[in-house]
Amino acid sequence: MKKSIKALALAGLVAGGASLAAFKTDDRFFEIARNLDIYATLFRELNMYYVDEVNPNRMVKTSIDAMLKALDPYTNFYAEEEIEDYRTMTTGRYNGIGALVGVRQGKSVVMMIYEGTPAEKSGLRVGDEILKIDGVEVRNRPEDDNTDKLLRGQNGTAVKLTVRRYGEKDLLTIPVTRDVVKMTNVPYFGMINDEVGYIDLKDFTATAAREVRQAVIDLKAKGMKKLILDVRENPGGLLNMAIDISNLFIPKDSEVVTTKGKVQEWNKTYTAMAPPLDLDLPIVVLCNSRSASAAEIVSGVIQDYDRGVLIGQRTYGKGLVQTTRDLSFNTKMKITTAKYYIPSGRCIQAIDYSHRNPDGSVGKIADSLKTAFKTKNGRVVYDGGGVLPDVITEANNPTPIALSLSNKGLIFDYAVKYRHDHPQIKPAREFRLTDAEYQDFVNWLKDKEYDYTTQVEKDIAGLEASAKKEKYFDLIKDQLKALQTKVSHSKEADLMTFKPELKPMLEQEITGHYYLQKGIKESSFNNDPEMKAALDLFKDMNRYQSILKK
Repeated sequence: MKKSIKALALAGLVAGGASLAAFKTDDRFFEIARNLDIYATLFRELNMYYVDEVNPNRMVKTSIDAMLKALDPYTNFYAEEEIEDYRTMTTGRYNGIGALVGVRQGKSVVMMIYEGTPAEKSGLRVGDEILKIDGVEVRNRPEDDNTDKLLRGQNGTAVKLTVRRYGEKDLLTIPVTRDVVKMTNVPYFGMINDEVGYIDLKDFTATAAREVRQAVIDLKAKGMKKLILDVRENPGGLLNMAIDISNLFIPKDSEVVTTKGKVQEWNKTYTAMAPPLDLDLPIVVLCNSRSASAAEIVSGVIQDYDRGVLIGQRTYGKGLVQTTRDLSFNTKMKITTAKYYIPSGRCIQAIDYSHRNPDGSVGKIADSLKTAFKTKNGRVVYDGGGVLPDVITEANNPTPIALSLSNKGLIFDYAVKYRHDHPQIKPAREFRLTDAEYQDFVNWLKDKEYDYTTQVEKDIAGLEASAKKEKYFDLIKDQLKALQTKVSHSKEADLMTFKPELKPMLEQEITGHYYLQKGIKESSFNNDPEMKAALDLFKDMNRYQSILKK
């Protein structure tokens, strides 16, 4: 009976007006069929009578996105024209030139170039403004007419870029031959000192485990005795890659993750299938509030087996599994089908994933909403909202002036100028701006437009508004005015006050223009609180071992 009802529901949708009386034998399918019929007739009327022309693809995509958004943030629909982007997201590969192009004030600007790609080999630079692609003007293109799509194409085909470079009078014509661009999961690995190796794991596409394995092997060949695995800002990815990476450091046949959902036959416990790469290597995992999904599985497995120490902030809290389903007309849906549980038995899914702090974190969770679990050594850990590190560090919250300079693109623009004025700089780990060079940055900013309001200024404005509303303003207006005068920010003064924060930001941006992603990472080492905490811990192995004990 149910099969005939489903068939009738589909037929009714196609016909757009069939009788629904037959569906009342099954309330659920009646409701589905009724609402699909309402949707079809509404769309037909809208298309026929709305005052302006309706774009059917855009309208349906908008309605589907709104529907799925009501469920959870991770169930998504991919229209046919988005399938290539979906493949890039899952495989980390695409056919193009290997440059990240962003739009700033209507200009298409090269924001980053990936190492070893056609873009780097062609001589294209970070900061170059792309004016034409194969003769096609790209300035002020419509928002849905993505410049990046013009850069993609079949392997071996050439694309001619017309660019404006800072400090050059004439426009440059740069030919680039497209190729397969592989977005690496490990953009950087290297030795921090004689003993400590470092791996920056930024994604979980199809080659993530192989890249991490090779990085560990290479670092051990260089003398690595201790490992820092960095999954900060890692949004996750493929579940099997999280399993395989965990497998590198835990015994074969150890439980890694269990998935449980509505479809019982899909429920499964995944174990480490291969011999481990190293069971004794001391490990520190760096994580933060934007470490999500697969990154949380790896972090949680390392913690649950007391295999290493986690340092940073509570992770994002995404304990949901998505499955991709093929739909008609070459479209796809990524749908949440299960929750996952790490070896201690806890699910790290945030209790409320619809409300988060501005930095993406889940915030404080009431003790009454958490359940205690135990690691292999008997340490107590909790569910309900991400993985809580063993050593908690304070999150890096940029000051208002730092945010303003970054959002306005002024840090980036000065780095472009610096790259032109200085053909070469020291290696990224050694590069430091002199005080005179920082002052040059301050002077360069004098005629630039940027402003910001500090939190203290906002609080005083809120106090003034409340005082006026509650008729107390006349009593405290003199004190308020004095307070406003005292805390009113001066941009030039703030540039010196917050120099310890702004100078490293500027140094990282500048090194990125010379040494790309690796330069940014190496420049950050000396000003990274989690990195410092990890290195300090590795200097005190008694403390490291004591953290892992009950």
